[in-house]
Amino acid sequence: MKPIWRLRPRTAIPHLRNSAQSQFTALRYSPVPRTYTTTNVLENLYDVVIVGGGPAGLSLATSLRSSSVTSRLRVALIEGLDLDVGRKWKPSGESYSNRVSSLTPGSVGFLTDIGAWKHVQRNRVQAYHGMQVWDGVSGSRIEFNWDVKNSSTIAYMTENVNLVHGLLSRLEELGGAQLIDKTRVEGISFGEDHGTLDLRTWPVVQITGGRKLAARLLVGADGANSPVRTFAGIESRGWDYGRHGVVATVKTEDMPSVERTAYQRFLPTGPIALLPLPENFATLVWSTTPEIAAQLKKLSPTDFVAMVNSAFRLSHVDIAYMAKMDGGISQEYQWRQSVTPIDSAGVPSTVLEVQEKSIASFPLKMRHADSYISERMALVGDAAHTVHPLAGQGLNQGIGDVQSLIRTLETAVQTGKDIGSTLSLESYYSDQYFKNNLMIGVVDKLHKLYGTAFPPVVAVRSLGLRAVNAMEGLKSMIMKQAAGER
Repeated sequence: MKPIWRLRPRTAIPHLRNSAQSQFTALRYSPVPRTYTTTNVLENLYDVVIVGGGPAGLSLATSLRSSSVTSRLRVALIEGLDLDVGRKWKPSGESYSNRVSSLTPGSVGFLTDIGAWKHVQRNRVQAYHGMQVWDGVSGSRIEFNWDVKNSSTIAYMTENVNLVHGLLSRLEELGGAQLIDKTRVEGISFGEDHGTLDLRTWPVVQITGGRKLAARLLVGADGANSPVRTFAGIESRGWDYGRHGVVATVKTEDMPSVERTAYQRFLPTGPIALLPLPENFATLVWSTTPEIAAQLKKLSPTDFVAMVNSAFRLSHVDIAYMAKMDGGISQEYQWRQSVTPIDSAGVPSTVLEVQEKSIASFPLKMRHADSYISERMALVGDAAHTVHPLAGQGLNQGIGDVQSLIRTLETAVQTGKDIGSTLSLESYYSDQYFKNNLMIGVVDKLHKLYGTAFPPVVAVRSLGLRAVNAMEGLKSMIMKQAAGER
């Protein structure tokens, strides 16, 4: 294997000549016999250590290995769970995971570029071309529809495990990255001065079993409670919404095979969305109060289905009343539906059943880190930001982070810079922070705007929806942004 220094200019940058980077390169390829201690240190020295083996962390590892510029960097990924669950995943056509994400065409394009999308099982992916969004109080509506004949897609729905399977398959195909799973991070500290190798500015990750990995660049892809972010001393600010997201996999009546549509209705307690999966399956995401969420999880399957159908068809007053019932909801729904005028063209197909053991819930929060970088550390995905799920942009923001960070690292390698320095990482922070902050702010304001039944607010937002729905040019621009197009 060619030494790393061949990727850099022959004339070293003066302020890096005596750095740990230079010492690392020299020691790795020095013909001089080394002591056991020095050898042991070098074996656990990495250019990039990624903590977190979810879609964001695996996307970064895959892009580092697939890029001709960064493929020679030594990369390790640490994950607490068993990656064999994704690696050996064998799906059943009769069921779908309730952990599903919406991927924009821009995100899918990136996954295609790094060679991962070809390993995703396409028969488990559903594209949709239209969106129906409406106010649950006033009924004001906005309709987004791409021209299906031109193959324009708003987003692709896929199970998270399918994406993880595709990324792991691509990493196995590429080789070279060390994946350390079923292993917890037990501590992070700075390295030591080993005499010939000074690692005092390098983060060192201690994992289960006592092994320590030193990183020229440590990347936190380790979720909202990121240990990497904590060690970096980066504050994460935001608030809890006082809402829970209820998710489930459901079966509906037959839907058109060519055009699929996503539906979202804004209720005073939070939005409810039904997003298409292959065949006549769909994924439900219902943001509501903790009390209603707890009640929904206790209902019988028949009553749960009735509550979902009522949430798309009945008035918010009816829904609030039924949410307090302990039983008999199915019969109550049938009666109320029979006396309620419903525009069948504007609501999703009737839900027929809910998949067994698919109902779950989680608290909704908004968090945004003060920075995505510090010396020799960077954050991506939920470690950097969490957003309300109403726009389906959480994973897309994480993939956007990875796209930006890999461009930053490629530039650093090509220009001979230290990939872990804040100077090298600054372009990643400046590129992503504003874009993510804007998206988080818009989603947060939408949640607050539609989380009330106060008549003056309802009147204003309804007027706004009707105005936007009448302006095709503006709707087209919104759709392009939502699809990740530039």
